[in-house]
Amino acid sequence: MPERSFWRTALTPRWFGLLLLALAIATVMSVMGVWQLQVYQSKTAAATAKRAEAAPVALQSLFSIDEGLPSSAVGRRVTVSGTWGPASDQLFITDRRHGNTDGLWVVTPLMLTDPNSPGSSTSGAGAVMVVRGWVSSVSDPAARAPAGPVQLTGAVAASEAQDASGDAANGRVLSSLRIPTIVHLVDYRIYDAFVVQSSIDSGTTPQPAPAVVPAPAPPTDHAGLRNVAYAFQWWIFAAFTLWMWTRMVQDARNPEPESTGGEDGDGDDPATDQGAGAGGGAADQAEEPAESSGTVSA
Repeated sequence: MPERSFWRTALTPRWFGLLLLALAIATVMSVMGVWQLQVYQSKTAAATAKRAEAAPVALQSLFSIDEGLPSSAVGRRVTVSGTWGPASDQLFITDRRHGNTDGLWVVTPLMLTDPNSPGSSTSGAGAVMVVRGWVSSVSDPAARAPAGPVQLTGAVAASEAQDASGDAANGRVLSSLRIPTIVHLVDYRIYDAFVVQSSIDSGTTPQPAPAVVPAPAPPTDHAGLRNVAYAFQWWIFAAFTLWMWTRMVQDARNPEPESTGGEDGDGDDPATDQGAGAGGGAADQAEEPAESSGTVSA
């Protein structure tokens, strides 16, 4: 039987009807996959927002000064208390915009209160670098370093990726916010994180003060990863449905030939028939002498 083209077979009423059914099923499965992906995105956004909106906790309760910054602490709101560090240790980060104006971030060390000696601030407890806000220039009056005890609230921020190690030789104006660079500019221990100040809870607020800058967005909390797996599962099912229809059409246009019996129609093996014929001939020859003599010897 000659092969028919794929589309000639597919467009017959039977297979075209099955194609419409397969497309409908695949569409529903694809929509289910998109829905599962949206559920994942919703859960992720909710988990990320929950981290940023959680009530502030003490910085020391998240991790110690001897530890690296854990990812779970980035973006968390924290409270820190202590005494502002030396004015000579204040830093500036260039190329920062506030509205439509270029300027700098002013970063000041805060000598933390020793948890073993409440009420005292010493270099033994270490310090945390606080992004106090934005100023238009190094000489801006708002850039003047503060002094005295303070308690403030802010958000934890990680170091930026850009290397600023070469800026140390040019003074205390750096191109990026990086603890690995700053740690060599001070003679006391500092946390492996920054605190972006949002408010001062107690202590003297310098006037004028730097403009408050928004904290960097917290990293995405990938909640609901199981829904991503469900989404891909639905899409695989949709693709499999269409593949099965294609396979069935291929089988329909290439039918396998039916098996037939022997040429003599009785289904017997020709070799067997030949052997039987030879045996029958020999038997006939054996009987001929008896028939020709007409007698049977006793």
